Amino acid sequence: MVSTAPYGAWESPIGAAIAASHDGMPEFVGAVGEEVWWTEPRPEESGRRTLVRQRADGTEESLLPAPWNVRSRVIEYGGLPWAAVPRAHGGPLAVFVDFADQRLYAYEPDAPGASAPRPLTPLSAVGAGLRWADAEIHLERGEVWCVLEEFTGDAPTDVRRVVAAVPLDGSAAEDGGAIRELTDDRHRFVTGPRLSPDGRRAVWIAWDHPGMPWDGTEVMVADVTEDGRFTGAHRVVGGTVESVAQAEWAHDGSLVIASDRSGWWNLYRISPEDGLATALCPRAEEFGGALWKIGSRWFAPMPSGLIAVVHGRGTTALGVLDPETGGLCDAAGPWTEWAPSLAVTGTRVVGVAASPRSGYQVVELDTATGRTRVTGARHRDPVDPAYYPEPQIRIFTGPGGREIHAHIYPPHSPDHTAPTGELPPYVVRAHGGPTGHAPLVLDLEVAYFTSRGIGVAEVNYGGSTGYGREYRNRLRGQWGVVDVEDCAAVAEALAAEGTADRDRLAVRGGSAGGWTAAVSLATTDVYACGTVIYPVLDLDGWSGENGTHDFESRYLDGLIGPPDEVPGRYRDRSPLHNAHRITAPFLLLQGLDDVICRPEQCERFVAEMAGRGVRHAYIAFEGEGHGFRRADTMTAALEAELSLYAQTFGIAAPGVPVLELAK
Repeated sequence: MVSTAPYGAWESPIGAAIAASHDGMPEFVGAVGEEVWWTEPRPEESGRRTLVRQRADGTEESLLPAPWNVRSRVIEYGGLPWAAVPRAHGGPLAVFVDFADQRLYAYEPDAPGASAPRPLTPLSAVGAGLRWADAEIHLERGEVWCVLEEFTGDAPTDVRRVVAAVPLDGSAAEDGGAIRELTDDRHRFVTGPRLSPDGRRAVWIAWDHPGMPWDGTEVMVADVTEDGRFTGAHRVVGGTVESVAQAEWAHDGSLVIASDRSGWWNLYRISPEDGLATALCPRAEEFGGALWKIGSRWFAPMPSGLIAVVHGRGTTALGVLDPETGGLCDAAGPWTEWAPSLAVTGTRVVGVAASPRSGYQVVELDTATGRTRVTGARHRDPVDPAYYPEPQIRIFTGPGGREIHAHIYPPHSPDHTAPTGELPPYVVRAHGGPTGHAPLVLDLEVAYFTSRGIGVAEVNYGGSTGYGREYRNRLRGQWGVVDVEDCAAVAEALAAEGTADRDRLAVRGGSAGGWTAAVSLATTDVYACGTVIYPVLDLDGWSGENGTHDFESRYLDGLIGPPDEVPGRYRDRSPLHNAHRITAPFLLLQGLDDVICRPEQCERFVAEMAGRGVRHAYIAFEGEGHGFRRADTMTAALEAELSLYAQTFGIAAPGVPVLELAK
């Protein structure tokens, strides 16, 4: 029977612990002969990531037990942390990065006696020293090529990055001099190289401060000598206003890139000599994305000459592109989001995908038959799917008539309905990045609220990816303005059309979304409360040599403006310096090991709010960094967030611990 109860007071089987246990996604899928491997989260094991192997017969196994944690810290957001190749004898050889010490290890899972991983690189200071990512194994050369990140001083920006070759025999584990540097360090950032099929050339991507990789990158090509050195390195295409997100050699030796030179990340075949480019499938869609993690792959050349591609506008699909005709055929299936992680083995394409009814899974397309199926990391419904929300893809109108893309998740439960005439509370969620987007997928954190009668609106505000470069560029110089205005416009539109209760609106975000939530509380009167998670709160303290990590240390040059040109803007927009304007209750959540948005900013902000009479709570979590990964942390954070909304909106939420709010 369906019972009547106020919005927000509905009982739900989706508890915070269930949502936490299903957080995270498989990543970095790869083909090892006929096998498929990927990394997978273990929230219940202190948030570590394991390496999963799927054999040709479909059986799966976790290759590395706790405490091994397959995760790189290169550029802090990480990158491809493993590589493996099949061998004629002895089974596959894998190399991986362990999160604890950031060393590169070799592992032979089929070796007699289940031998333990052996280190390939020197031990260095925890959290500093040497880091590795985006490896490519070359058995014939007896080495693995990868990105080397080396810290050279105490400041977060004292760091250099090169492409390096590490011996597979382990000689560099004790003698760092055995590591060969393949590129110079004239570029601040590099991705791992890709060797041409004939072994004569290598290609990689590089960029420099103050640009971010979605602003501009350079495609570099070099000849490879017989002794494995790079010579004649030169830029082929790219620059400060052209973002190339990926470069790969096709099996015929041609070079394919994903460039946004048209305003959209599209695929081009280019000449390695002079950069002459031919568009392969010109469309007002994205065939690439923001390079937040080194080693991301939006396309993968196939032996047949076809190219597997992730593409779309807002949502994404897996397609197979014929580069000779420009024909594109999409895989059938319910998936609305494909991660930038593709692998090819024979006629099979393997990726990671999710839909509004399922979390991220490993999905395989057999191009010979056209069949698409889930093969690994299978989604299993922890509760009846009848409790999942039904999303709506919406376009709203913002200031100046600009379009704002959003996903709306109304309250939904098979057990409850609200009293006649009551409007539901809504939480407006701002995604991180800010150069990112909110995907249209099943998120049990969203379902945690909607199944209780609280609506959720995920806003892909100006600056988000998936809608072309012009949409991304709306945020240049306007962070803290356009994002805040767009979220407010969606909230107010929902209230004006009678979808949401105007007096019960909340704003919520983490990282860059935490900034947007905090600025929204300080500069608008739209929201009754807000949840702010590992945020940027003081621009002056976040940017520069002694602020955040190196990768984002000049990010604000584009988002706010060069600090020497607009110094007042940094103070005027910062929530820390506008704390006196905040009157709505808020919850502040922070990881104490966060090196991207450091806890010092939250501590200063809380001190600034003390005695102002604004109800608030600050919860800091030991052992958590930027992005919560432990099940107990995520459970506590979600319950605290619901308690804030219940207290602010006057809801009697059943079974929720009461969050103590100070003044």
